[in-house]
Amino acid sequence: MSPKEPAKPLRIALLGCGSVGSEVARILLEQSSDLTKRVGARLELAGIAVRRLSHQRSAGLDPALFTADALSLATRPDVDIVVEVIGGIEPARSVILAAMKAGKSVVTANKALLAENGAEIHGGSAEYGVDLYYEAAVAGGIPLLRPLRESLAGDRVRRVLGIVNGTTNFILDRMDTAAADFTETLEEAQALGYAEADPTADVEGFDAAAKAAILAGLAFHTEVTAADVHREGITEVTAADIASARSLGRVVKLLAICERSDRGVSVRVHPAMIPRTHPLASVGGAYNAVFVEAESAGSLMFYGAGAGGTPTASAVLGDIVAVARNRLAGSLGPALSTYAGLPVLPMGDTLTRYHVSLDVADRPGVLASVADAFARHGVSIRAVRQEGRGDEAQLVLVTHEARDAALSATVRDLVSLAVVRAVVSVMRVEGEEAPS
Repeated sequence: MSPKEPAKPLRIALLGCGSVGSEVARILLEQSSDLTKRVGARLELAGIAVRRLSHQRSAGLDPALFTADALSLATRPDVDIVVEVIGGIEPARSVILAAMKAGKSVVTANKALLAENGAEIHGGSAEYGVDLYYEAAVAGGIPLLRPLRESLAGDRVRRVLGIVNGTTNFILDRMDTAAADFTETLEEAQALGYAEADPTADVEGFDAAAKAAILAGLAFHTEVTAADVHREGITEVTAADIASARSLGRVVKLLAICERSDRGVSVRVHPAMIPRTHPLASVGGAYNAVFVEAESAGSLMFYGAGAGGTPTASAVLGDIVAVARNRLAGSLGPALSTYAGLPVLPMGDTLTRYHVSLDVADRPGVLASVADAFARHGVSIRAVRQEGRGDEAQLVLVTHEARDAALSATVRDLVSLAVVRAVVSVMRVEGEEAPS
């Protein structure tokens, strides 16, 4: 029997050469021998598309590889796999769809595109019979999407809860440990490279909302877009909120929460207080951590570096290897499943708990008036305490679970009470008991 002929090389078009793209290129070159053995064929860089050819590039990359024409590179006949790490909606959307039409499998890290145009991109994958992998789009180097997509395909996921944005986690962690305010800590994050010069996508929750949409879609087999996600950022979180949480044995985190119930699914991103005994409370710095709660598997926790060129490149390379193996085998990976078609519930119908701090007049009858406002909306008070006396009196209340609309209506009523000088802060409370 003659020895098996080696498979012909698989050619990769890399779109983008920033912090992630340059790391992908480096690993492809430096680990070429190992990757060839893992895949069964050599992986070769066919070209690298960049916005500006004049920028200085990483050492070791052949200048002849670079082009400013991403579309031409992605549709070249000699290209097998297109790797998109440029981000944004356009031109990424148009180039990916053109590449799929030309028969190229696609690996992307583009969370914004998948959250906004996921149905169209997945549709292109199905129509043209090519793979679409995107592990790096959520939680950087943490293997999270493939377990949802494949390992838990035989289970029913009930809840996904986690920290999916490292920038905001760093800021909130520093506000807690260093007793600093938001502005001061944001400046520190920018100086360390954890936050962009324009941090809006992170601190206003847009980044986390895009990731939550992707997670919910995979977990619940339902089409979910970024527009379906209730989103609140951390810009209104104050040092007083952090101190209040600490006094209650809690810590503030920006959480992505995806839940399935008999009524449908809810998907939300907002700051919340969680007990310091909860495993997510100890996730510090720019790290990410996500709980997945399934009916049969129980509670699973995924933890690691949620961003950065090297960790994210690791996820991209994992997808490249998977896609390359599929192409050699003449097969495709699992397609997106949206068979459930569950309704996405509005935030007002979501069951949550509130922590409310009130600046109140220190006189008899205050608590009764406040409690009456809660009772009018069917909201039960779990705990209440007074801080300070006289003009410095503050009333702190934590509710039992209720519809978010009822809780919001209660807060609006509190503002109008004569005994309430100000609603100092309102924050949701999650994870009263740590997952077992």
